[in-house]
Amino acid sequence: MTITEILARNARLTPDAIALIEITPSKNLRRSVTWKEFDDNANRVANALVERGIKKGDVVIHLMMNSTKWLEAYFGILKSGAMAAPLNFRFISRQIKYCVDIAAPKIMILDQDFTERVEEIRGKMPTIKKYIFVGEKPPRGMEAYDEVLAKSSPEPPDVILSGEDDAGLYFTSGTTGDPKATLLCHRSLEHVAVNENYSHRETRKDCFLLIQPLYHTGGKMHWFGSFIAGGRAVMTTGGERITAKLILETIAREKITLCMLLVPWLQDIVTALDKGDLKLSDYDISSLRLVHSGAQPIPPVLVRRFLKHFTNIDYEENYGLTESAGPCMHLGLENIHKLGSMGYPRLNLDARVVDNDGNDVPIGTVGEMIMKGNQVMKCYYKNPEKTAETLKDGWLYTGDLVKQDEEGFIYYVDRKKDLIISGGENIFPVDLESVLIGQPKVKDVAIIGIPDDRYGEVVAAVVQPKDGVDLTEAEMRAYFEPQLPKYAWPRIILFGDVPRNPTGKIEKPKLRERYANLKWNPKG
Repeated sequence: MTITEILARNARLTPDAIALIEITPSKNLRRSVTWKEFDDNANRVANALVERGIKKGDVVIHLMMNSTKWLEAYFGILKSGAMAAPLNFRFISRQIKYCVDIAAPKIMILDQDFTERVEEIRGKMPTIKKYIFVGEKPPRGMEAYDEVLAKSSPEPPDVILSGEDDAGLYFTSGTTGDPKATLLCHRSLEHVAVNENYSHRETRKDCFLLIQPLYHTGGKMHWFGSFIAGGRAVMTTGGERITAKLILETIAREKITLCMLLVPWLQDIVTALDKGDLKLSDYDISSLRLVHSGAQPIPPVLVRRFLKHFTNIDYEENYGLTESAGPCMHLGLENIHKLGSMGYPRLNLDARVVDNDGNDVPIGTVGEMIMKGNQVMKCYYKNPEKTAETLKDGWLYTGDLVKQDEEGFIYYVDRKKDLIISGGENIFPVDLESVLIGQPKVKDVAIIGIPDDRYGEVVAAVVQPKDGVDLTEAEMRAYFEPQLPKYAWPRIILFGDVPRNPTGKIEKPKLRERYANLKWNPKG
């Protein structure tokens, strides 16, 4: 079954059950959507698109902030037979046009948050023939979303989908360069849903807290486990600031049973509870049974601090890529003793650790992780050269350096592109970041390599102190030097903000650009 068929099934079996709850705490707003309303509106979107000439193989750009309408539009695009191309809501006009140039969409669905950005480039996107606008007062030449739906049929569109049909173009995060358009089919989305449900034992009684950016594969895919079982989801609207207080309040008020929390949110919750700014006893979180995290390396010390407060829940870690339709590895609920590992492949997936020639490396040796299975992308859209580099004999070369233990558990080491070679020594930034983040005054940290004539590269640490705290280079060195080999010591310590994308990944290209002209002076 495709995920569109699962939506239709849920609407048929439990039409009046709540599927989605949308909250806007800053405005004290809350609205709910039943499964029937969800499916009917998705059908209306699909029929409207078909009436406007959309057919299988076409692309519809999807540029909206988190909302129930985001999901209605997304499923409607899929039901029409088109490929959904959801874009990062942080993209500026130039990046939006870059994605449009690749995807060549015929229609764009956008909301009012993007009016100015889209109007700036509207005349430079000739493939887009229609614009559907979510919000009040559509710009000239754009159709109002609510009016479009009001005139469209809630009956299923006359479109037959198979698992091998193209479902979407998902642009990579761009943390290693320009975003690439990953082509996923309906089979990939279905298998993610099954894997999420199996891994987390989700049922119709579950309530999932959906606060990640929906354009990101992980944002939706983690929810799919609850979705496939007919459970409900509570989502914050785009623009709401995600705070520790908001998360705890929502868990208590909505009786959340499971949620996916990015590392910055885990840190915010732990810090607030440790400092006494928030008290867990003020919130009834008895409904909560599972928290899982991912999207970036997770310091085990942070998880242990978190679980000291949340003593009666299960904890899970995930690893995923856009190219694998999101989460493809997991720690497993029963493997908390393996904290620090990203676990092992999920159902219908396989993973190996190989050298530069594609040969398996010995246990405990660092190599590149490659994967194959039903979730893996078809290709990079319109990019055969990059596809050939990344997909070889059915294996997806992830670009991630890992090592495997005797029990098959895989441990993340670093991005292959982020590896620093200094004086012939391999230095993995994640290893250093996991040490430096332990300094009590540090809020965030990133390690990058700075070109050097003598050593090839030297290590630079970008340190973001906690708010209102003074932190010196001497304090940093006193903390990390006893814990690291001398060749791995950061030679340069820089104080400033550490940029992260909406999924929590460090945007190292931005840091390299910021410090492009920096040189190390060994004499100080």
